Amino acid sequence: MASVEVKVPQLSESVAEATLLEWKKKVGDVVARDEVLVEIETDKVVLEVPAPEAGVISQIARPDGSTVVSDELIATIDTAARTGAQAPATLPATPPAVAAPVAAPLAAGNPASAQASRGAGIAMPAAAKLLAEHNLSAAQVPGSGRDGRVTKADVLSAVAQPPAAAPARPAALATAAAAAAVPRAALAEVRAAVTVDPQLQGRPEQRVPMSRLRQRIAERLLQSQASAAILTTFNEVNMQPVMDLRNRYKDKFEKEHGVKLGFMSFFVKAAVYALKKYPVVNASVDGTDIIYHGYFDIGIAVSSPRGLVVPILRNADQMTFADVERTIAEYANKARDGKLSIEELTGGTFSISNGGTFGSMLSTPIINPPQSAILGVHATKDRAVVEAGQVVVRPMNYLAMSYDHRIIDGREAVLALVAIKDALEDPARLLLEL
Repeated sequence: MASVEVKVPQLSESVAEATLLEWKKKVGDVVARDEVLVEIETDKVVLEVPAPEAGVISQIARPDGSTVVSDELIATIDTAARTGAQAPATLPATPPAVAAPVAAPLAAGNPASAQASRGAGIAMPAAAKLLAEHNLSAAQVPGSGRDGRVTKADVLSAVAQPPAAAPARPAALATAAAAAAVPRAALAEVRAAVTVDPQLQGRPEQRVPMSRLRQRIAERLLQSQASAAILTTFNEVNMQPVMDLRNRYKDKFEKEHGVKLGFMSFFVKAAVYALKKYPVVNASVDGTDIIYHGYFDIGIAVSSPRGLVVPILRNADQMTFADVERTIAEYANKARDGKLSIEELTGGTFSISNGGTFGSMLSTPIINPPQSAILGVHATKDRAVVEAGQVVVRPMNYLAMSYDHRIIDGREAVLALVAIKDALEDPARLLLEL
């Protein structure tokens, strides 16, 4: 029997181990070359492991939920076989709390059928969140995605249709059945979406394990608060000049560059403008040394189904407005689909968090170590302000800058935030570098 080994990809130096999230195939299944076999979650990203060769899975060495390291053997593929007729190798026992994903049965000699149904019962991350919200399982919703995977649109369509009549069941039993139908990996992804209807009887609870990403987020936030002397300074900015400039050129901009002109590119450029004036805000602490960075790698906080991630705009000072908007859009799509690479999440000298996307009016963002400062952007709202002794209505945005007081004094932090305000209220400064 000719066979090839499937191993854990090489992880980065900062990632010691990872978790097998969910096998997409089972022993005896036919697989094509480069077909995704399993998802592996690190504390930064979720990696897809493809089949190195076509064949039949003859062994799965590690079950869902296992902790693995770089280059560890996790499966074997029989490249000489082309059907699922041979006797499957023994699969290591799966703990009761880690149920293996349900795969559609494969008739011997019928790979075409497997190709059509191999994704059945598997939900994309955004769809998994909606499924949990509506107490549905992926098996209950027909999938229109690749290989039959359930998409967000599929779930919305299923929810919009009136459900078929079914015998009434006690609410507690219905909740338990719904929870049992959701794979463990999906539960980890949608932990934030788990809600308990106050009208349900029996006071149900649901215990969901933290994903590695959520554990890492918690660890880094605690590290930041424990190791840095964090203070926050606030200011307000009149967004009317930026809004006028955007409205004037947004159609031409999109036609020329193929991407929409948003507000984040203005915030990024304004931040770089301020960091050039006050380099210590772009610096970091290493023991008793201060490291001044001669480059501007700006982290952009992005929400994903698995938690908050901060991909990096490298050399943001050299990027055009179109480059910034295009890269942020790519990062948002990758974050949604779990496709961000470790390299895209590593590094950064300063970060921007836009809570205004979700309606936040004011917040105190936490610094992303080893950085020394972060800008918090909030919702723009019409407010009454005084200009030249007159009360007028302007679209105002509260800005917050959290900084590490160990190396950044209040003067530098305040002046840096004022510089951001000045750049946004007079965007010509960004072009003329004034």
